[in-house]
Amino acid sequence: MENKMYVSSSPHFRSNNSTRKIMLDVIIALIPASVVSVVFFGYRALMLIGVCIASCVLCEYISRKVMKRDTTIGDFSAVVTGLLLALNLPVAVNPLIAVFGSIVAIVVVKQMFGGIGMNFVNPALAARIVLLVSFPNAMMTWTDAFSKDVDAVASATPLVAESGAYSYVDLLLGAHGGSLGETCAIALILGGIYLNIRKVISPIIPCVYIASAGIMALIVGQDALYQILSGGLLLGAIFMATDYTTCPITKWGKVIYAVGCGVLTILLRTYSNMPEGVSFSIILMNILVPLIENITTPKAFGKVKAKGDKK
Repeated sequence: MENKMYVSSSPHFRSNNSTRKIMLDVIIALIPASVVSVVFFGYRALMLIGVCIASCVLCEYISRKVMKRDTTIGDFSAVVTGLLLALNLPVAVNPLIAVFGSIVAIVVVKQMFGGIGMNFVNPALAARIVLLVSFPNAMMTWTDAFSKDVDAVASATPLVAESGAYSYVDLLLGAHGGSLGETCAIALILGGIYLNIRKVISPIIPCVYIASAGIMALIVGQDALYQILSGGLLLGAIFMATDYTTCPITKWGKVIYAVGCGVLTILLRTYSNMPEGVSFSIILMNILVPLIENITTPKAFGKVKAKGDKK
């Protein structure tokens, strides 16, 4: 017999994708939002992005060495975490605060739980929440786009501005204050389209997240489109709620998870004392992922034969 059959353990289907390739795709998808942030906020935005990426990579390298583990900075996951953290920060924030956030994201949330694939919440979002609680004034001071002095000009984001202060065009183009990565909706959408074309993410989570947030906004009497285009909803739905490690793998699990994110986002925005609810909603749903997967995992066909049963 020339055609031999081999028996091996699963998985039997392998993909050419690697962690490095996936992370590179995410970085490419985040380039439009990063470039726009530099155009809107100037050199300070570029500096903040560089500080976050460099400190995240350095933290990962040092922590892996201290823990006597193999170095993993070559997979670019630390670069992605640093870039996402930077895009969740206001441009006027002190770079030392950004470094502290990087330490929380990489050392505490990621490496102390075993490294990539072992963390149970999104590192960048967990770090952002820690920074919000620790440095509320710095994290809630926004700067207008194209402002020449980021330290002197403070503005309101669309979520805290007076009703009608910004048009839909303003929200799409990003002509308003906010974190680096939450201003230009078009740049984020382009990144999401790229990730879907490359099959890096499933469209289920971002689409269901956005749709459920829009429906919930209508239920509580808010402008659905305004809510979707404001704040970090698109950034969270496309780039952070879809994190492989912290989102469900089953189809219906993704739906339940995304609906929870969307509903919680609008409820927190409407009824809590903080206008932005994306970070908290995704983290809360990250924690519920094991339960969601337990409920939605398909049952195995058949059953284990009881002791003493006849064939």
